[in-house]
Amino acid sequence: MGTSFSWALFVLSLFALSTFGNADTSPGLMMDFYKESCPQAEDIIREQVKLLYKRHKNTAFSWLRNIFHDCAVQSCDASLLLDSTRKTLSEKETDRSFGMRNFRYIEDIKDAVERECPGVVSCSDVLVLSARDGIVALGGPYIPLKTGRRDGRRSRAEVVEHYLPDHNESISSVLDKFAAMGIDTPGVVALLGAHSVGRTHCVKLVHRLYPEVDPALNPDHVPHMLKKCYDPIPDPKAVQYVRNDRGTPMKLDNNYYRNIMDNKGLLQVDHQLAHDPRTRPYVKKMAKSQDYFFEHFGKAIALLSENNPLTGDQGEIRRHCNVANKRNADE
Repeated sequence: MGTSFSWALFVLSLFALSTFGNADTSPGLMMDFYKESCPQAEDIIREQVKLLYKRHKNTAFSWLRNIFHDCAVQSCDASLLLDSTRKTLSEKETDRSFGMRNFRYIEDIKDAVERECPGVVSCSDVLVLSARDGIVALGGPYIPLKTGRRDGRRSRAEVVEHYLPDHNESISSVLDKFAAMGIDTPGVVALLGAHSVGRTHCVKLVHRLYPEVDPALNPDHVPHMLKKCYDPIPDPKAVQYVRNDRGTPMKLDNNYYRNIMDNKGLLQVDHQLAHDPRTRPYVKKMAKSQDYFFEHFGKAIALLSENNPLTGDQGEIRRHCNVANKRNADE
């Protein structure tokens, strides 16, 4: 009896060793992932973001928008940055990516990191960390974010509409899509506070102005919108837009919430956010307290950045952010 029991334990031990030996022991995302492999990585990215922001103020808006458009679509894996191939349309060339730009500057940041540590830092981590540092450049909070992501090998234009909330969707749909990523209602309200900065192209606004002005809009704000969006069928290639926040257009702050409570939100989703009973209480709290806004904004950005990442042996470390590595380019 004792011998049989000892033999059974021995067999189980061998099985356990075999199992753990074959398991993926990669650490996944963690703070300061590149501490040993590329200790200067985060400093390089931070300095590049500061330099680019000094030269081109609108880059910070792009970094912030990138994290939404990449991480919300199935995985935070820099699939947004890939160019179209003969087989696949890129996410950045879909209608939902209209107005997005400055992708070439992400390549500048990646090149700077590559010079220090070739083949070590992923484009997805460059995308996430540039968003973090862009938020700081805009006056927002510093958000500690984990790293260790790896890059996807293909873009997913065909599923963008399914995952990425649209400005004309119902609040219920927007809440559901973010909830699938683990982001709660105050987190969604805070994330939409990103509309505090940047601009909205007229092609996304004209349905609220023509053929009749949406009565929900603050009448004091309408003349400005009509001046900027003077054509009911704007040329999508023309640079016609309205600043999201006329008061502090270059600053990420809680002025957005005061604006939408005053019916000055440009997009339909902004108006719904201020008036839906599920979201209005948080809008009011964030309008009163920037600290409250920043607290939930930071939590939501962290959750968004950790949406289904590739880690360990998954994916690859792209040499150039706009193309998969050559050995995988045709996969």
